[in-house]
Amino acid sequence: MPAIVGPISINSVGGGVVNFGDSFYLSPKSTSKTNAGSGALNTGNWIVCNNGLSSTNPFDPDVNDQNVTANA
Repeated sequence: MPAIVGPISINSVGGGVVNFGDSFYLSPKSTSKTNAGSGALNTGNWIVCNNGLSSTNPFDPDVNDQNVTANA
């Protein structure tokens, strides 16, 4: 079934898969975790960010968040 894709703005590609339209099989090949404060990772063409006090807790009691084993 065809897909209609509207206007697209890609500013940077740092590795990965970009798929437009229909897809049969997509699977992540790597995972990562990033800790950042409020408004630190905003992206876009026009950003207005008003933050008060921001605190980030990087402690994670989980051993595994996203398993990639047995992932074709």
